Amino acid sequence: MTGSEATPSFRLAYVPGVTPTKWVRVWNERLPDVPLTLVPVAPADAVAALRDGTADAGLVRLPVDRTVLSAIPLYTETTVVVVPKDHVVTAADEVGVEDLADEIVLHPQDDTLDWESLPGRPALERPATTADAIELVAAGIGVLAVPQSLARLHHRKDLTYRPVTDAPQSGVVLSWPEDATTDLVEEFIGIIRGRTVNSTRGRGAPAARAKDRSAEKDGARRKSGTGTGKAGGKQGSGASASGKGARKASAGKPSGGRAAAGRNPRRGTGGSPGAKRGKPRRRS
Repeated sequence: MTGSEATPSFRLAYVPGVTPTKWVRVWNERLPDVPLTLVPVAPADAVAALRDGTADAGLVRLPVDRTVLSAIPLYTETTVVVVPKDHVVTAADEVGVEDLADEIVLHPQDDTLDWESLPGRPALERPATTADAIELVAAGIGVLAVPQSLARLHHRKDLTYRPVTDAPQSGVVLSWPEDATTDLVEEFIGIIRGRTVNSTRGRGAPAARAKDRSAEKDGARRKSGTGTGKAGGKQGSGASASGKGARKASAGKPSGGRAAAGRNPRRGTGGSPGAKRGKPRRRS
């Protein structure tokens, strides 16, 4: 099978904590003939997956290499600190970085928060992943600052979290290789940005425009035909109304002879309208 005959598909990479469900649902409704494949990637591998063609586009966290990748900002996440449920931090609704000064703050190797200066006291070793760091928090070894979606992803009954008001935040973007902005990438960009199916961009746009033009022509033809019928109907109704009016007028007015008889009832029915009766004879 040649490349031109191959069924088109779209591969979307995403990092932990990012939920692409709503966009995938719109894609499946709008392009049911083009399968979308989700490719989960670790934060550290996201850029490489886009550059080597493992995925056509990705929902990833900043930073990304802007020299080779395009990026559209989607949202920014609140940073929270994950602690045991009986930790002193839970007494407040939110905390500041200075409130963590005496804590051992774990810094996993897949951390995407851009700290100018790490808060708290460093652990002896850096956990390999956020999941490993969560296990250490549960063991009472330290606390962990992460984007809120990761705290939810790694939820445990014995742990909770609180927002950190002055911590750096994690930005999520849609990213793809700058030199590989295909029609399918444009289609997904349109979905991300909320474009309608009739947008001038994207794979489905030409077909949608052709469909619209066809619908407009059909509507014009129907309108033209219906208008003639209506006009004819109105003319026919007018003629009918005129005929009814004439019949009513005729029914309301007697004929000429009857009218004359009605005006002069003493006239004979067989005589001429203008004749006069003769004088009666005298009896002898």
